[in-house]
Amino acid sequence: MDHYVDIDVRPDPEFPAHQLMSALYAKLHRALVAQACTGIGVSFPGVDSNAPHLGMRLRLHGELAALSALLQSDWLAGMRDHVALTPPAPVPAAAQHRAVKRVQVKSSPERLRRRLMRRHGMDEREARQRIPDESACLANLPFVQMRSTSTGQTFRLFIDHGPAQPGPVPGGFNAYGLSQGATIPWF
Repeated sequence: MDHYVDIDVRPDPEFPAHQLMSALYAKLHRALVAQACTGIGVSFPGVDSNAPHLGMRLRLHGELAALSALLQSDWLAGMRDHVALTPPAPVPAAAQHRAVKRVQVKSSPERLRRRLMRRHGMDEREARQRIPDESACLANLPFVQMRSTSTGQTFRLFIDHGPAQPGPVPGGFNAYGLSQGATIPWF
């Protein structure tokens, strides 16, 4: 990961910043899927963990060839008026490294109970005993709102920027540009 590209969401009076960031991220996800790209990672330099907000900047990390191939595709169609894009630039030598990963939260006991009833043939009373309302986990992490192309359902993709690492950890990235172990340069 020797290069990066910054994509800044421009303020817009008609659309809130988080909605534009979600739309931008959804387009990136579709482009990464279409290109079967596992060499591009993402980060959000403006992330604010105190007010779970991803900020106004999406940073793409990767090798120059992978970033150039992505930028040559027309994946930003429809978003160009809402974003400012920098050309690929080398990563600063003093950059730290950190993992940026997806965190899945089991926040809906009702959904978990329905799944338990469907998979194990339980009635509602048994499922409620096994999964009480108090078992809900709430995340205080920033997220983007996504829509599944296979099911059409919307979901929140919670994103965690892990602690700084002493050095880079190699590995692949999923179709969201996230990885459970591989790191991206952080600066």
